[in-house]
Amino acid sequence: MLSGSKNSLTIQQDAQGPPLRGPKSSDMNGQRNRNCQAFPCIPGEHVLEEAARVRKIVRSRDGQGSILGTLYCTNLRVAFVPEPAPGDTVGAPRCSTCLHSEHDVALPCIGRLVAVNSFTKAKVLTASSTLKFIPEELVLYCRDFRVLRFGFRDSSLEYQAFQVTLAIVQAQESSSRSAGMWYDGTAIRNLENAWPSTEESSSPPTLLFESPCDWEKELRRLGAAGWRVSPVNERFDMATSLPKYLWVPSRLLDNELKRAFGHFNARRIPRLCWHHPGGSDLLRAAGFHADSDPEREDVRSVEALMLAGHAQCVIVETAADLPSPAEIQLSYLKLRALCLPDSSVADEKWLSALEGTRWLDHIRACMRKASEVAALLAERSRSVILQESDDRDLNCLLASLVQILSDPHARTQSGFQSLLQKEWVVAGHPFLQRLNLLRDNDREESPVFLLFLDCVWQLLQQFPAFFEFTETYLVALHDSSYIPFFSTFLFNCQWERDRRNQHRASNQIYAPVNGWREPLPLEILQKGGRLVKETGGPYLPTIWDWALRYTAQQRAQFRNPAYARGSSSVPNGNSAPLGGDKLEAALSGNGAVYLFVKGGLSPQTHLFPWKNGSLSRKGWRWAQSLESLSEQDRSLRSKPSGCPLQPEGLLLPASVGPLIQLWRRCYLRGSQEVQRGLFASTLAELAEELDLLRERLGD
Repeated sequence: MLSGSKNSLTIQQDAQGPPLRGPKSSDMNGQRNRNCQAFPCIPGEHVLEEAARVRKIVRSRDGQGSILGTLYCTNLRVAFVPEPAPGDTVGAPRCSTCLHSEHDVALPCIGRLVAVNSFTKAKVLTASSTLKFIPEELVLYCRDFRVLRFGFRDSSLEYQAFQVTLAIVQAQESSSRSAGMWYDGTAIRNLENAWPSTEESSSPPTLLFESPCDWEKELRRLGAAGWRVSPVNERFDMATSLPKYLWVPSRLLDNELKRAFGHFNARRIPRLCWHHPGGSDLLRAAGFHADSDPEREDVRSVEALMLAGHAQCVIVETAADLPSPAEIQLSYLKLRALCLPDSSVADEKWLSALEGTRWLDHIRACMRKASEVAALLAERSRSVILQESDDRDLNCLLASLVQILSDPHARTQSGFQSLLQKEWVVAGHPFLQRLNLLRDNDREESPVFLLFLDCVWQLLQQFPAFFEFTETYLVALHDSSYIPFFSTFLFNCQWERDRRNQHRASNQIYAPVNGWREPLPLEILQKGGRLVKETGGPYLPTIWDWALRYTAQQRAQFRNPAYARGSSSVPNGNSAPLGGDKLEAALSGNGAVYLFVKGGLSPQTHLFPWKNGSLSRKGWRWAQSLESLSEQDRSLRSKPSGCPLQPEGLLLPASVGPLIQLWRRCYLRGSQEVQRGLFASTLAELAEELDLLRERLGD
């Protein structure tokens, strides 16, 4: 509501959140309804306020410009719709079914809202703010590093400037207080049925790993003959943070498998992530439970899980060499403060300040560790277990990077999306806590997933011809993590996602002879002149249906024209992860268990940490490393015989010094000097990007 004189605005938050009204609201209802019809709202979305003839301020290499259009504030987002003008090529084209564009921002994605006037100091607006001047410019600092500026220079826009500013502040506050609106209310419950499926038929489908058929299909692709899909956690009665279905050794029955759950933190037992073509298996697990008291049969079950039919087992302590979630969050906050346009760091000190954030150091550590684990898998047939205390943060990052380095399928768009579903979404990475999308728990916030995307971008820079997707795709995926219109990043685990469903999923049926089979088809409903299949899955769509947000021309920029599918010639970097003869000598024994931590391997006399029924802390701490990577200066590339099982297409990136760079297109989008969007806005910029790509491919 408005209070005070003409030149002051007090923003007052009503507990009940009444409809926003002003002195002329009754006169504007008709105009507002007409604008609601013109604005492409999604189901359940409604316009709170709008301001016509607003100018969105844009900056380019040629200087400052603006786009004339209408600014809308809805109950879900702030959107700017440019007016159609002949010859206006600035800004991405808007699709009537898009949920996101360069001009839109979801309410939870707004980090700061600043009102600017040329005669007074800029003011950061909150729900309790008092604005004592007429805003000439409204600046939205987005959490995805975008900076949106809207100008109200026209004197006739004074009232609209007040109204839309008030609406945005109150809508943002309301969205943070009413967190359940994003997945409980009717606002976007039927979003998936609002438009027909638009995924290109020529693209391989993305496996969501919500049904056993997806797990079976991926297991067949990997050729893991000694593994099976277990429904032991189908009702989440074993572990709520684990997926419904797990890959476990074929010879291990579910009754035997149940004995192992209680001996790991959060009951997250070892299970298969990826099968190497040479026979090695990559597993992930939580840390051993300190208070468990295993019986002899329990120990046998744990042993069968960890050895997985191999004579050797290497346990990798994930957190030993990687930053903690708290350290990642601290670095990210420093990086954000440095990259925003209002940074106070002088130009001559900017690069040193960038290194001071330690963000690039964290990327180097992740790349180095992933290369080491990939080399362990390629060295010889063994089980390699990634072990983290809770198995929900760094294990997701490391397991995904290892598969991208080792498996060319993970470097295709569909394979990469399936990888994210398997190792992040259904594996229980707490997206809602780590991204803090609904702003309800700052203490648990840590952008582990965004650090992973930065690592993938680094790989894309070093191996541009070996990825089917482009930097544009990665930026779109980065921005999607802050859009609450989709189920992918809105929940902490599959169990939580299923609880939010109003329609329970129909379980598939398992027959001992025929295997998994689908139940009878669900009813096909006729709605709006087209067929809609009512499913039992999440009522919010996944982010993988890109056509809901991007046009066909924009999605075409997701595909890398230089992608060399099936190429076996990989120009690897200069890193030396693990090397040849010394490692082979250290791992020459059979039936042995080794710990890999701090860049070294050490043999262990016991597979398990328990002694006399309790966790033996002294016996389980890492022994003095026998082999240090600093002493192993020879690369797998320099001695091919040291890696007899190395598959074609294995990427070994460099992770030293200046080879790890700042992701400028993502983090510097708000720069006043060069404000670059997701897509090239002019033919000149597109030609410049093509020249840059040719230059990289020619190196």
